[in-house]
Amino acid sequence: MTKPHKHCPVCGISIPLEERFCSPKCEETYAERARKVAKSRRIFYIILAVIIVLYIVYVFRGQLGF
Repeated sequence: MTKPHKHCPVCGISIPLEERFCSPKCEETYAERARKVAKSRRIFYIILAVIIVLYIVYVFRGQLGF
């Protein structure tokens, strides 16, 4: 039977339970991906907010004096 282990979230190599990544390179790759996801999510929410504001302005354009 194999020893208890888990897998690196980046490359899938078996690692000890107390480790989070198999190497500093995988840790950097994971951090870079996380930054990209956060940036994409932020951009999405900004675009969504702009669309909502434009919609509200469009709906209430007569009452706002436009």
